Amino acid sequence: MKDGWRHPAPEGWTDLVWSAIEEDVGFGDLSAAAVPQDRTARWLIEAQGTGVVCGIGIARYALEPDNDDPEDCYVDAVRVDGDEVRAGDRVLEGVSSAARLLSRERTALNFLMRLSGVATLTDRFVRAVEDTPSTIVDTRKTTPGLRALEKYAVRCGRGHNHRMGLFDAVMIKDNHIRIAGSIAEAVRSVRASAPHMAKVEVECETLEQVDEAVRAGADVVMLDNMDPFMMREAVRTYGDRTILEASGGISLDTVSGIAQTGVHLISVGALTHSPPALPFHLEVL
Repeated sequence: MKDGWRHPAPEGWTDLVWSAIEEDVGFGDLSAAAVPQDRTARWLIEAQGTGVVCGIGIARYALEPDNDDPEDCYVDAVRVDGDEVRAGDRVLEGVSSAARLLSRERTALNFLMRLSGVATLTDRFVRAVEDTPSTIVDTRKTTPGLRALEKYAVRCGRGHNHRMGLFDAVMIKDNHIRIAGSIAEAVRSVRASAPHMAKVEVECETLEQVDEAVRAGADVVMLDNMDPFMMREAVRTYGDRTILEASGGISLDTVSGIAQTGVHLISVGALTHSPPALPFHLEVL
């Protein structure tokens, strides 16, 4: 039986689901009185648009039967996170306690629509650079509390994850540099305290800064809001000495041209900060 996940599942997801259910149900679903408590319902969830589905495992968990539900209640995942879907494709189906189903319907759909939106937008960016050496990666511009799930959705859309947070890699940005006094001093300071396995990335706005960052021993150099001509020069001069990452307001209209410069990575904040939801609905049969 499919559980809907593209394993491994992200850590801590069950706590997020219960928090969302409690947020919505509170002290009890007042609308549940409209449905006989002993009634069961056969249902399905289907896509209403084309994209990459993500959140099936969460929706399945939110809607699965309780121990005191009738024996004929069940939830089956018809598809798996990362599958492509079209309008009308069924992704989940089951038989549930009617009152409980309707109380959790919105929570299940909210996760499914949000995460599928992230996966779908990521897939569109990945398709746009498929014939280039560039890899699409995400950022820390995530919904507070949902980072692990949204970064999982990026992976389901065939993208790659940047650092998970401030704790697993170093990113020296413009404000760090201003306070430290120079790129070289900022790199020296973090090298003295960060674990030896932690990568160090430096954000650069000019080719002069790129040169300083490479000389300072940066593992990754971010080419922040550079035009394609500057990026191409950075790749030509430093591409075999460090990893180069393009970043800054990158859209579906511009990503292909940026990839053509030869940068190794392209980080896209839009993957998680502004993806349109992929619509789904739950239909009682």
